[in-house]
Amino acid sequence: MTPILYSFRRCPYAMRARMALHAAQCKVELREVVLRDKPQAFLDVSPSATVPCLVHANGVIDESIDIMRWALKQNDPHGWLDMPPDAIDWISRTDGPFKYALDRTKYTSRYPNDDTTQHHANACTFLGDLDRKLDLWLFDKPSLADFAIVPFVRQFAFIDKPWFDAQPWPNVHEWLSNLLNGPTFSASMQKYPQWRPLDGPVFFPDPML
Repeated sequence: MTPILYSFRRCPYAMRARMALHAAQCKVELREVVLRDKPQAFLDVSPSATVPCLVHANGVIDESIDIMRWALKQNDPHGWLDMPPDAIDWISRTDGPFKYALDRTKYTSRYPNDDTTQHHANACTFLGDLDRKLDLWLFDKPSLADFAIVPFVRQFAFIDKPWFDAQPWPNVHEWLSNLLNGPTFSASMQKYPQWRPLDGPVFFPDPML
């Protein structure tokens, strides 16, 4: 069977999964989910009822990092999996403390009892550390870590882009710009209509991109 990816274009977790699938040129049937109108076929297979969710011949993968690894184990032409052990630490910091602070900075109405100023400061501490670590890439060359982290930095940046651009993080700014203007991100952000059960299949990645 062709694997099926349930996705949502603007979700940062789904972004990272699509980027890895594109890099691996791993063909999937893409089913674009509208989160306020989740189809029953998606709810029937996703343990968490969240995107992304990959259904393949041997089971279901419900975590975005695991989808990235699965795709790259099929085909890793750019060597994204070739990264040092501390790459996992950077991904964990992004998915853990940074994402926690990001949500409480961006979605203040969801967390009325939280200290937004402190969460914003915590996110900035992470970005300062990232700026000191970056030298074009996190490591010697592009890796899974860069593409796993960038959707969340992008999300933080666009809370207030003029403010973000004015911050003293030149390496972060260059890295973010390079990735967002690169072919992998651009191809992964193509728009697709909401999937309906009677629709014909839509395949990703598009071989023309």
